[in-house]
Amino acid sequence: MDREATDDTTIAVLGADETNLDVLRAMPGHERQRFVPVLTPEEMQLGEVSVPDLLDRAVATLDERETPVDAIVGFWDFPISTLVPLLARHYDLHSAPLSAVVKCEHKYWSRLEQQKVTDAYPRFGLVDLDEPRLPDGIEFPVWLKPVKSYSSELAFHVRDAQQFADAMAEIADGVGRLGRPFEWVLDQVDLPREIAEVGGQACLVEQAMTGARAATEGYVHDGRVVVYGVLDSIPYPQRSSFLRHQYPSQLPERVQRELVDVSERVIAQVGLDWTTFSVEFFCDPDSGAVSVLEINPRHSQSHAELFADVDGIANHHAMVELALGHDPDMPRGKGPYEIAAKWYHRRFDDGVVRRVPTAEEIARIERDIPGVRLSPVPQEGQRLSEMPAQDSYSYELTDVIVGARDEAELVAKYESAVAALDYEFD
Repeated sequence: MDREATDDTTIAVLGADETNLDVLRAMPGHERQRFVPVLTPEEMQLGEVSVPDLLDRAVATLDERETPVDAIVGFWDFPISTLVPLLARHYDLHSAPLSAVVKCEHKYWSRLEQQKVTDAYPRFGLVDLDEPRLPDGIEFPVWLKPVKSYSSELAFHVRDAQQFADAMAEIADGVGRLGRPFEWVLDQVDLPREIAEVGGQACLVEQAMTGARAATEGYVHDGRVVVYGVLDSIPYPQRSSFLRHQYPSQLPERVQRELVDVSERVIAQVGLDWTTFSVEFFCDPDSGAVSVLEINPRHSQSHAELFADVDGIANHHAMVELALGHDPDMPRGKGPYEIAAKWYHRRFDDGVVRRVPTAEEIARIERDIPGVRLSPVPQEGQRLSEMPAQDSYSYELTDVIVGARDEAELVAKYESAVAALDYEFD
């Protein structure tokens, strides 16, 4: 990392928000790098996006600069995940191959690739949007989801025929929002016949998985796959919505070794290179069995401050170093805390937000509870169901980052912080 302290380099950040820009600028060894925002998160994620239009606007913005940028990065899902390799190819910069990114992003194609190197996946198939029925060999309960989605948008846990019919109606109505622009990206890739026939507006069904949730994060440097962290993904009791992501994982070591092994195999199979990645899993802590939920061709920006708290630098470091053509060499255990988590303080009923905590109230809570950082999500006057990028069952109120000595202190700090937050709803 010392190398970067003397470098004057410029990195274009697609869809940059102020929180992540602050994290990037605070990373040790990156102080002299300039992080230049290109396009806004709202342009990237609201409504039905046009990938060629976003590509043209990004190129125009970059071409207006007096000096070229040294790297292009992004840590959000589609369309940013595919714009990064498209722009990097245009400017001859380091990036993952577009084809490898698409293999991960197309949920059905990803399953076909996983089949080639592991049996750690659920039974799966496609459901016809016009004449929906479960494929042979798959029984309720199942998960239904478009072959292209993010943040669990239009993902439904279905237990019976009526729920199946209702979910399929919603998916058929909304699949085009991401499916249509994703098909433009598919047209830029040499597709196998079975994927070309499926396209980007289709529905995947998977046998529902059970067990503990976990994720790995890593990177690929010049063909070498490195897993640098295993995290726990803990849902709300009796619900599918995430309560928190915590790092490092508290799972048994043999389970963590299996998570790492499967991650290395599936990432090598899809052909990712010069990029970070994350792989989400279900696992059984007792038997050691693991099952891949999905492969993401990017690291999780939600985990950035967790790695900074525990290891001493955010996982954004790996993304930036790879984009510059360097080996990230992620540190371990150099941070101020033993464990850290990002909590998702949620509401499970719709409503209009009449009051959010003030900046002064947030500052007081953060001052009173060391290691806690709070970010309210909705705005005053906003209807929760109109917020973008929410899952199908809940609405985020507050992102809560907590660093602690152990898991017990982690929970205690979160509960104290949430109890002090004052929201009001109609």
